[in-house]
Amino acid sequence: MRSFAACLFSLCLVCPFLFSREIAVAQDAQAQNAQAQEVPHPKLPAGAGTLDADAPKTFASTGSGLRYRVLRQGEGVNPKASNTVKVHYHGWLDNEKVFDSSYQRGEPIEFPLSGVIPGWTEGMQLVGKGGMIELWIPSNLGYGKRGTPGGPIPPDATLHFLVELLDVR
Repeated sequence: MRSFAACLFSLCLVCPFLFSREIAVAQDAQAQNAQAQEVPHPKLPAGAGTLDADAPKTFASTGSGLRYRVLRQGEGVNPKASNTVKVHYHGWLDNEKVFDSSYQRGEPIEFPLSGVIPGWTEGMQLVGKGGMIELWIPSNLGYGKRGTPGGPIPPDATLHFLVELLDVR
């Protein structure tokens, strides 16, 4: 005789649509709980500016799954995807390994927002010139299943960035 769990598992395999709504609701609740959790602010790299005193300890989330928190409000214009931005940034993986940092190189970088990973294009439009944002970029908005072959970012990696928006053109 088969166990109840085995029967239930078989039913899920044969009729996944019966449980898809329940699964989606559970996954959404899990994502909301993770979003509402307080997360310590990242350690600022040498040369970074300061955070606002009331910088949030929780992340907001966009419809695409990008998570972010504005750590310092900007006083200037928010860039559009068609703009070129000048930024200082610090990027790390879930294991806290830094994979790239303009701070460590001692020089900010300038690039068109339309020429970077989707998580950056979307996220940088959420902060004004002079502001600082922390981005938590899921794999599908980063380098996806390919990662950076031969590089520091493995397949399916979640990326974390601290970014200061210095200029918008």
